Amino acid sequence: MQKILKTVRKAVQQYEMIAEGDRIAVGVSGGKDSLVLLLALQALSEFYPKHFEVVGITVDQRFEGSDGDFSAISDFLTQKGIDYKIEPTDIWEIVFKRRQEDNPCSLCSRMRKGALYEAAKRFGCNKVALGHHLDDAAATFYMNLLNNGTLGCFSPVTEMQEKEITVIRPLCLTDERDVIHVAKTQNVPISESRCTINGETERARVEAVIKSLGENYKAVKEKTVGAMQRANLCGW
Repeated sequence: MQKILKTVRKAVQQYEMIAEGDRIAVGVSGGKDSLVLLLALQALSEFYPKHFEVVGITVDQRFEGSDGDFSAISDFLTQKGIDYKIEPTDIWEIVFKRRQEDNPCSLCSRMRKGALYEAAKRFGCNKVALGHHLDDAAATFYMNLLNNGTLGCFSPVTEMQEKEITVIRPLCLTDERDVIHVAKTQNVPISESRCTINGETERARVEAVIKSLGENYKAVKEKTVGAMQRANLCGW
């Protein structure tokens, strides 16, 4: 955990992610990234010079029309003394049944984030933290380049003025390998996605391309993020 705390604190300070009195909602998808982020921010709050609070929020898309089972996550976070909320939605019903989208991922993602932002405000939060790490940043960069011919990525900090929420990504300088290590050592419970197209996304294909590049070129992800920082691309 110490290694991740170092990179998380570096990102928080470098991009001024946290201010005194912040209440931060961590979007807990059920995967390792968001749960490790929640643990890291909770640990950081114990010694960071600016006082802040964290709460975990899971947006339940209710796949196949039934509630998701997040009991293992709830029990785990209760043991850690971390506040945790579950937000039920009709996202699956709307995207897959009513709209019957041919490419549902984009709409599903927008609706999930919208529900998270609204829940965060209702629970008294002014910021939302997402679990995107360094590997995700590199993948997003190459998705934009290879699919759209553009140079772009998500930003470490995004002011969602219309939503009255600031989105932060404290894991943006953290290698996924370190996230995996903490998830294992902390016995983080993983809730597998019930999405029928999970693992078949464009992101998964681009990640495979990056992995292939890494066989011949060292530190591809780090060099990519470093280039974005030097170019000040999208707030990096």
